[in-house]
Amino acid sequence: MRREEEEEDDLLEEEEVGVARPVQIVVADEEEHSFSLQEEALERLLLQEEVQDLNVVVVSVAGAFRKGKSFLLDFMLRFMYKQSPGSWVGGEEEPLIGFTWRGGCERETTGILAWSEVFVVEKPDGCKVAVLLIDTQGAFDSQSTIKDCATLFALSTMTSSVQVYNLSQNVQEDDLQHLQLFTEYGRLAMEEVYEKPFQTLMFLIRDWSYPYEHPYGLEGGQSFLEKRLQVKQNQHEELQNVRKHIHSCFSNIGCFLLPHPGLKVATNPHFDGRLRDIDEEFKKELVNLVPTLLSPENLVEKEIGGVKITCRDLLHYFKAYMKIYQGEELPHPKSMLQATAEANNLAAVAGAKDAYNKSMEQVCGGDKPYISPAELERRHVDLRQASVRHFRSVKKMGGEDFCRRYQEQLEAELDEAYANFSKHNDGKNIFYAARTPATLFAVMFIMYVVSLVTGFVGINSVATLCNLVMGVALTALCIWAYVKYSGEFREVGGVIDQVAETLWEQRTPRKVFSKLFEVARSRVPLGSLIPAPRPRLASNNNVKKKN
Repeated sequence: MRREEEEEDDLLEEEEVGVARPVQIVVADEEEHSFSLQEEALERLLLQEEVQDLNVVVVSVAGAFRKGKSFLLDFMLRFMYKQSPGSWVGGEEEPLIGFTWRGGCERETTGILAWSEVFVVEKPDGCKVAVLLIDTQGAFDSQSTIKDCATLFALSTMTSSVQVYNLSQNVQEDDLQHLQLFTEYGRLAMEEVYEKPFQTLMFLIRDWSYPYEHPYGLEGGQSFLEKRLQVKQNQHEELQNVRKHIHSCFSNIGCFLLPHPGLKVATNPHFDGRLRDIDEEFKKELVNLVPTLLSPENLVEKEIGGVKITCRDLLHYFKAYMKIYQGEELPHPKSMLQATAEANNLAAVAGAKDAYNKSMEQVCGGDKPYISPAELERRHVDLRQASVRHFRSVKKMGGEDFCRRYQEQLEAELDEAYANFSKHNDGKNIFYAARTPATLFAVMFIMYVVSLVTGFVGINSVATLCNLVMGVALTALCIWAYVKYSGEFREVGGVIDQVAETLWEQRTPRKVFSKLFEVARSRVPLGSLIPAPRPRLASNNNVKKKN
């Protein structure tokens, strides 16, 4: 809450002073590992009267933390403010300001920030577009989970027209695997999956140390990237899939090789971005890099489903995407260790359960005769323990506590399998199969006898009730026979079986009669069960005595 209040205060101060600054549009909650959209800040940014109906160009920089993303964005700001290809880089003694950055090993940017000024640029064809610069929290710091990193990278990729993937020194295989994971997480969140859901991806290789193999700049980067992303016949399937996935996600993929800015930049704690402290070769390539992304002829307008979107549209997409990531609809990305440990434990569970099922099939499988329930339960207990021992004997990753959850899952699945085997075994018992008709016949016979006795002694209400129950039992028996013959109305047959099973369990005479008595008492007044005394006829002797 305090952080949100500070951001709101910054916005108010910005409006009062009129000074452009970075604006937090996605706030990270480090304790809950969740993100929230600052809708008011984003509305102030995108619903300005002069830009809200213009097509939008969104340039975002993402990548690992402490790799100079904010530092690079501040040079982009200089270019956007100068709008001059020749002298935009600034003076030798001019400090670098804009997005907050500093040296050191601890992260600086959290969440997603956007520059508070949306630049209006006229393209060579005469149409005006709005340019938005976005800075993204660095991935893989000590306080972010894989889900946090995937959410931020995916969100910035989904909302940007140019995603700059900031890497250090080289493109390693784990960089490509993380890119595959993050883009797939973004593609899952999109309502419709287009042929290529994202637009331009620019690999920016910082501190490139091999200019003798691939020269600095865009051309050297393109030749290097083609070689790195090439799909070869002799490659492992996993490596091929990563490269095919990246090609399938982006309409345009580029690469730029940038040299190291110099030791003064890397080691001086008081470095403030002055050009005098930066190597000439870095400045030379920087002058080529920024116009490649931001010059009017190179601007890439944001499209979704082949339709160009405006600043007003982008606001709605931000809200929709954030709502998806705040919900529980998407699967949670996991680290490689966690995913491997889960697969390892699930395989052990499947193997142990398969061994149990095969052994139980030998005991009471389809062609095996009926076995007593007590013996079946004893065999189940033995095989269940053997299955759990099999699971524990398999070498698994994740540690004892992690594996215990899967052992509990295995035990629950074995108990469920035993219940199914038990039902299958009961179905082989011909007396069990005849339980329902036998119970209904018994009910009809008992009701018939009770009806005769109560009718004979004059308790007609009970006799009528018994006849009614007998008729219901006969009807239920006919319905049950039809269900078993035709296979239709199985739900009705199931209800009849349940009622018959309940009566079977209450089969002692005392319980049956007590049930019947309770039903009779609830339906017939107790006084009506006692016959009224008959009037005595006066005899001649009584008359004489009275006289």
